[in-house]
Amino acid sequence: MSADPTRPLPEWWQTQGQGPAEPPTFVIQKKRRRKGPLIALITVIVILVLLVVSDRVANAYAENQMASQVQSSLGLSGKPSVTIHGFPFWTQLIAHDFKNVTITASNETINSASAGGGTLEIASLNATLHGLHFQGFSSNTATVDQFNATALITFTALGSMGGVPQGVTLSYAGPNQVKATLSVGPLDLSATATVTQSGPNQIHVHVTNFGGIPTDQLGNFGNFTITIPKLPAGVTIQSVSVTQQGVMVSIAGVNTTLSQNS
Repeated sequence: MSADPTRPLPEWWQTQGQGPAEPPTFVIQKKRRRKGPLIALITVIVILVLLVVSDRVANAYAENQMASQVQSSLGLSGKPSVTIHGFPFWTQLIAHDFKNVTITASNETINSASAGGGTLEIASLNATLHGLHFQGFSSNTATVDQFNATALITFTALGSMGGVPQGVTLSYAGPNQVKATLSVGPLDLSATATVTQSGPNQIHVHVTNFGGIPTDQLGNFGNFTITIPKLPAGVTIQSVSVTQQGVMVSIAGVNTTLSQNS
């Protein structure tokens, strides 16, 4: 098919005496994305992460300092585990007020006056502090609105405190009773002792039925008292009970003070 000689040429083909003109260039412009909101979002996220990290770091430091105070106040052989509840931590720190703190420890020893020796072994310790307040960041003392704790003394530890001779084993005999068993040849002789609270910081053990066991075979276990001298002011023994694991001691107090001795 031949071109129509009468049909006009396109504008870009028309010449002005210098040959054909260059065809037009079509430029596609890309729409630029706005980076401002994205940068702002990233900045906010980074700030939040830093705040959370700093909050946890400060929390861990305060828990360690508080553990030292508890160790000193209770006379524990090791530093317990302390957990300060609540988030964020910074608001509690600025207010010098911690609403809820829990303390746990295991296999601790404390100095105690008793017939069998001066060291009392604590198998487990669990405490809850409600309303803990301190005066300043450098203060070594803190006041506690409500202090509640339980401590477990195993039968082995109880026997050591009572000076029980070798060959005598202690076990559960009732809510407030301990059985002392002595094997004599083919026979097992058993004595029964009661465990009671005898003072604000004292536990008394008294054999009520020797069951045929000579008195001297039980050592000092027949009648002895455990004195726990290292309790914060205002904290006293509330109850004593015998469980399958040992003797459970419950202590509590209000408006007490925890201090770290230098």
